[in-house]
Amino acid sequence: MYTIFRLVNRNLTISINPAFLLWQILFPIIYIFIAGFAYTSLIQQVPFGDKELAYPAFLASGMIGFNIMNSTLVSGIIIWNDRKYGMFEQIMSGPFTRSNYILSNICTIGIIGIVSAALIALIGYPVFFDSVDFSLITIPMIIFAAVTGSILFGSIASIIATKLRSSEGFNVILNTAFLFFAFVSTAFYPASGAPEPLKTAFYLNPLTYLVDIIRAGIFGNINEFILIEMAILVAISTILFVIATKLLTKLDF
Repeated sequence: MYTIFRLVNRNLTISINPAFLLWQILFPIIYIFIAGFAYTSLIQQVPFGDKELAYPAFLASGMIGFNIMNSTLVSGIIIWNDRKYGMFEQIMSGPFTRSNYILSNICTIGIIGIVSAALIALIGYPVFFDSVDFSLITIPMIIFAAVTGSILFGSIASIIATKLRSSEGFNVILNTAFLFFAFVSTAFYPASGAPEPLKTAFYLNPLTYLVDIIRAGIFGNINEFILIEMAILVAISTILFVIATKLLTKLDF
């Protein structure tokens, strides 16, 4: 356990820097307080379950899920840099195993995901406090979304990192994939007004399930469909985690 803690500490130390923190805070603030209120002239009310949400509240809650996903880029970047600069061989020469390495990456993105979710919830609270319907399961649902979302998108980033050695290819594919996840989802706008086949694509995107679960927890709209989305999110994150783990254990660094 101590070896995993040492690797987690190392991952957090190399990942969390002023530029990363600025991106994690400044980007959501711009979207929530500038884009959110600017777009109210076009989008005033957004349906969510049996409620009508003001667009800034809808966007602020969506940004929690977006930031969880965005923070998991750290996993892929750590693995890719360790491959490029020979850090993996140095780590393996110490009292560490590949299992320690994999578990430390999962713990790292889980910690960053939970902290990121809490940070954006605090930033966005002044925007959606009029619509919140907190209950005993609100916090557990947000933590559930943060952990499963971190594992899911962290596994995707890890899979991409294990398959590419070119820095250009790694950055292009990773950023393109995460841009697709971001904008073909309900993070920024509802699926109800989207035309087919875009509407269908929204529900092939795990980020849609992530932000729907977060909104259900915040706005008290938990129903059978949300429970199905939770089950799907767990299933996808489990499958991708297994794939990422197998690739990492077999990878020739």
